[in-house]
Amino acid sequence: QVQLVESGGGSVQAGGALRLSCSASLSGHSSLVSMAWFRQAPGKEREVVAGIYIGGGRTKYADSVKDRFTISLDNAKGTLFLQMNILKPEDTAIYYCAASPDFGNLLDPVNYKYWGQGTQVTVSS
Repeated sequence: QVQLVESGGGSVQAGGALRLSCSASLSGHSSLVSMAWFRQAPGKEREVVAGIYIGGGRTKYADSVKDRFTISLDNAKGTLFLQMNILKPEDTAIYYCAASPDFGNLLDPVNYKYWGQGTQVTVSS
């Protein structure tokens, strides 16, 4: 079993920055292949933000956040990060951490078995 707990959300003005964290706790014989950040804005479907393969560290980003957001992983601490810079009002959403024990499409939510509860990010203009 895998538990994911996000933190670091909050309110910021446009142009500002936030850093989200996701602490992963694994029990039994659980292991993970990839982790990702997704977000869901009010009235919209959940969308991918960025993903990372745990072995090798290869990353992928949604076009809307490329060059502004950076996903990273501290394997020793079991913590996933999302550094968000140059935030825009359209980045306002609940941000979710997700983890997958299987090889699959890094940016496809169907690939992810474990999900956190989410953390709110609000960007004002």
